[in-house]
Amino acid sequence: MDALRAEDPARVGPFRLLARLGAGGMGRVFLARSAGGRTVAVKLVQPDLAQQPAFRERFAREVAAARRAGGLWTAEVIDADTEAEVPWVATAYVPGPSLRDVVGREFGPLPPDTVRVLAHGLAQALEAIHAGGLVHRDLKPSNVLLAVQGPRIIDFGIARALDAVTGEGALTLTGTGELLGSPGFMSPEQVRGERVGTASDIFCLGSLLAYAASGTQPFGDGASGAHSVMFRIAHDEPRLPGAEDLPEDLAGLVRACLRKDPAARPAAATIAAHLSPPPGPWLPAGVLALIGERNAELLDFEVRGTAGDEERAAVSPTPPAPPEGTGTPDSPTAAPPRRRHRAVLAVCAVLALAAGGAFAAHQARDKETPGAAGGGASPSPTRPAQDAGAVPAAFLGAWEGVVRGDQDMPSETRRIELAQGRAGDKAGTYVQVGPDLLCMGRSVLVSASADAVELGESNVTTGVPAKRCAPAARQTLTLRSADVLEWRSGQLTATLKRAKAGPEAVPARFVGVWQSVPFKELPREQQDRYRTTLTVSQGPVGAPLVRIDETMPRTDAEGSPLPGDVLCVKTATVGGAGNLLVLGPMTLDRDTSDQQCPRDTTSRNLRIIRHEGKELLQDFSMGTDSEPGQFTRKWGAGG
Repeated sequence: MDALRAEDPARVGPFRLLARLGAGGMGRVFLARSAGGRTVAVKLVQPDLAQQPAFRERFAREVAAARRAGGLWTAEVIDADTEAEVPWVATAYVPGPSLRDVVGREFGPLPPDTVRVLAHGLAQALEAIHAGGLVHRDLKPSNVLLAVQGPRIIDFGIARALDAVTGEGALTLTGTGELLGSPGFMSPEQVRGERVGTASDIFCLGSLLAYAASGTQPFGDGASGAHSVMFRIAHDEPRLPGAEDLPEDLAGLVRACLRKDPAARPAAATIAAHLSPPPGPWLPAGVLALIGERNAELLDFEVRGTAGDEERAAVSPTPPAPPEGTGTPDSPTAAPPRRRHRAVLAVCAVLALAAGGAFAAHQARDKETPGAAGGGASPSPTRPAQDAGAVPAAFLGAWEGVVRGDQDMPSETRRIELAQGRAGDKAGTYVQVGPDLLCMGRSVLVSASADAVELGESNVTTGVPAKRCAPAARQTLTLRSADVLEWRSGQLTATLKRAKAGPEAVPARFVGVWQSVPFKELPREQQDRYRTTLTVSQGPVGAPLVRIDETMPRTDAEGSPLPGDVLCVKTATVGGAGNLLVLGPMTLDRDTSDQQCPRDTTSRNLRIIRHEGKELLQDFSMGTDSEPGQFTRKWGAGG
C-alpha cells in the first residue's frame, strides 16, 4: 500500500479512497471504504480504454459474469459502474499478502499441508469462475492472496475484457505496452496465441502450485528472457524440484495440471473433489505474523486516509480523471515501514482467527458484512440497525430438514445457513440434496423481521453432477422456536432444525475409517476380494469429506471372472450433518480408478446404530428401499 497522491480522486462512486494498492495495464487499484464502513478494493479503468466502446461493452459483460461467479475463495464483486465516464469495479478487500510476496520475498516455499489447502481453495475458486462463463487467463502468484480463512483469487475474468481491443492472441500488447498474461505462468495454448479455455487456467494452477511448493517456477523465471520461458512452456517438460517433498497424490495432481494437451488436464471440480485438506490452521506461524502486520498497516492507512480525504475534498469536490496507469500488476508500489508495535496486537487477533481451521472460509464467506474489512463477522457499530437491515440473531446459523421422504429415509434434504447482512447481500447459503444430485448456492437477502426472513435471487456455486442444478427459487423462513423454523419455497415446505456449522460440522461419531462387513454368503477365499473402505474426515458441510475405496474381482463384459482386481476410488460432498450424514452423488477419481469402475450417481445417507454391542455404520442410497451397506469401525473417533 502507498499513500494517495494529489492527483488521485477523493471518491469513486460511493467509496472513499484511502490508499493506493497498485497499478497495471487496465488502470489503478485503490483501497477504499463505503459509507457503511466496508473496506473494498476499487479498480479504475485507464482513460484511453474507457474511450473505446468495444472495451466498455466487454468490460460490462465481464463484470456481470464476475458478480455471478463470486463466492468461496474469491474476492467477490461488491459494486461497479461500467457506464461512468471512467468505469470502475469494487471487490471485497482481502487483508492478506500475495502468494508472490510470501514465497518470493518473505517466507519461501510452503509446507505440503499448506499447498494442499491452497490447491483445494484455488480449485474451488476456478470452479466458480468457470461456471460463471469466465476464464481467468492470468492466474499467477500476485493474483492469489493468502488470508487466515483461506486463499482468495483476485482479478478473475476482468482481464478478458481487453480482448475486445487487443484480440484473442495471448501475446498481444495492451495499450500501455504490457504483455497480456505473465510469461512464467501461461499455458502452452496461450504462448502459441491460440484461443484459450478453462483448461488454460488449470495449467496455470499447476505452475502456481509447483512454485508454492518449491519457490521456483517450473519453466524458469525469465532470467534468460520471456521468450525462452514461453518456448519451454510450449515444448519442454516442467522442472519440479519441490514435487518430491509433496505427498504422491498432490505431486501427481501438479503433474496432471501441467499436461501439454488441454483435454488431458483435470477439471477444477475434479481437483477440488480429489483433495481433502487437513484440519487446523493452514498457514505457518510466520505467514500469520505477516498477515498481522498487513492488518496493522491497514489500520494506519484508514486513519491517515480519513484526514487526507477531508483535505482533498475541501479543495477538489469533483474527482479528476485518473491519469494513465504506471507499473505492472506484479510490481505494486512499495509498502511503508512496518509498525511492529501495532503488528503485535494484530497478530494476536490473526492467531485467534486461525484456530478456526483450514476450512473456516466456508463460514466466514457468508459472514462478510458491510462493516468488516475483507470479511468480518459483525456489522459496523456506527451503522443504524434500520439501515443495516440486519438478520435477527435468532435466525443466524445453520438449519437442516427433510423436504421429501421422512427423517429416517429422506429422498430430498435442504440446509440453509444464514449470515449477518442487509437487503441485497448474499446472506444465505443453501445445500439441496436429491436422489441423484447435490446443489449448493448463495441467496440474496430480500427482507428480515423478528419472525421471518425472505431470500430471493440465487446463484449456483456447486453442482454434482455439474450443470444439473438450477438456482434456488424464492425462499421464506419463519421462526417457530429457538431451534425450529419453517422453510417454504413455492409449493414445497419443510421443518428445519438448528444444525452445527463451521469447520467441524461433522458429528465426531462419524469421523474415522470404516471397513465393510464381509459378504458371508461368499466362500471365505472370495470374501477378501470384495472390500470397501469408507473414510469420513472432519470439516464443513459443502466439502468433499467422504472417500470410498472399493475393491472387487475383475470381470469381462458378460460378468465372467478375469484375473486381478478392480480398484475404484470415489469421493462425496457432505450436504447435511445431523443425525444422518447426508452425501451427494459420488465422484469417481479417474486418475486412480480402473476403467471398469461403474458410475455412482446416487446420493446417500450414513447413520450409526449399535449391533451386538458394537457400532455399525449403515450406508443407505437416498430415495430407495435397497439394503444398506454395513461397515464396522477400523479406527478413528470412538474406536
